[in-house]
Amino acid sequence: MSAVIAITNQKGGVGKTTTSCALLAGLHQRGRRVLGVDLDPQGSLGFCLGLDIDNCATVYDVMKGTRPIKEVIVPSECGDILPSNILLSAAELEFNRAGREFLLKNALAEVQDDYDYIIVDTPPALNVLTVNAYVVADGLVIPMAPEILSLLGVAQIRETIDTVRRCYNSRLKVLGILLNKYNQRFTLNREVLDMAGQIAAQLDTTVFEAKIRTSVSVAEAPAHGESVLTYAPSSKPAGDFRTLIDEIVRALPAAH
Repeated sequence: MSAVIAITNQKGGVGKTTTSCALLAGLHQRGRRVLGVDLDPQGSLGFCLGLDIDNCATVYDVMKGTRPIKEVIVPSECGDILPSNILLSAAELEFNRAGREFLLKNALAEVQDDYDYIIVDTPPALNVLTVNAYVVADGLVIPMAPEILSLLGVAQIRETIDTVRRCYNSRLKVLGILLNKYNQRFTLNREVLDMAGQIAAQLDTTVFEAKIRTSVSVAEAPAHGESVLTYAPSSKPAGDFRTLIDEIVRALPAAH
């Protein structure tokens, strides 16, 4: 049975997809069997790993029940991917029947024994797709940028987490808050780190020791269809992500 990790923050631009790509690449490099699930209608996870997301079946087809999951999963250099595209934006209106919170969990049940880790990249919203990710997840990683608005987004996640724990998934835990685009020389970054620690305590978690530093390589990697770990393995962010993976594997070891 795989360990399922959802990367979540309802605010966009905080590095969810960058983090998802890095976790997939880093775990794959360590010989782990990994599956990336893109739950964002923008399809960024598949696009950033070089997939043609506009001309393939997607997680939308799987959640609708029109395609079996094993036919939709596609390989990439960073492991297998269950891609997404703009069609998934209809989910909030279309997935309205009873039990809609379990669509992803039921779909992944067929392949969970095939992987050590499943990484779910969530949309920048607290909607039915995000709830589906929380229902199937063992742990959450909450990336945030070192800015006040990003911090507010983290605080608003708590209610959704509490609801999912109470109604659908009592084992769900927050593995940690991750600071992306971090530069400790900036006063605001240090202030946000202090506030993130306070919010982490409210979520019964901590801020990861790993802080992902800024680098042009992080922005360049998606244009080459790669993670920063494969595009610029010697860069500071790549090293930071490897440290993060160490922390996550300790907190949530895969079952063997």
